[in-house]
Amino acid sequence: MIDLGISKMALIGAVALIVIGPEKLPRVARTVGALIGKAQRYVSDVKAEVNRSMELDELRKMKENVETAARDVEQSVQTAATDFEKDWSAANPDLTGLPLSEPLSTPVPEYRNPGKKWRLKQSSTPSWYKARHGMRTKALSGAARVARFRPRPLSSGKP
Repeated sequence: MIDLGISKMALIGAVALIVIGPEKLPRVARTVGALIGKAQRYVSDVKAEVNRSMELDELRKMKENVETAARDVEQSVQTAATDFEKDWSAANPDLTGLPLSEPLSTPVPEYRNPGKKWRLKQSSTPSWYKARHGMRTKALSGAARVARFRPRPLSSGKP
């Protein structure tokens, strides 16, 4: 990398002032600054693209590792299932001849809908329990609560 110190920058500035001239120097400095900014943005875009491609390669490798692990697990489960079926058939030789289409001794009952209204919210405490113990069964609005619990004015001699 180029090592530019304060003294070298001052020397470059003095030479540029002499060669270019004081009238054109600000415009040239702006142009050079804009070009350097574009170059820096281009370099940062290239770095970001390289990082993304490296991460994509890492993700592909991880995907391949996971897929191979899943295949290994599937194969081990299949071998375990075949071993279990062999052991089961060896332990129960009288059940091996039954076809799966025949029903067993107890038939499975058909599903019946209970007919409940599941969209309606039910209270957790039964209403008969609330009525027996004097609990509130209905909610009061704010205005009804104020009217119910507002203190009554004392009668000042009026019946």
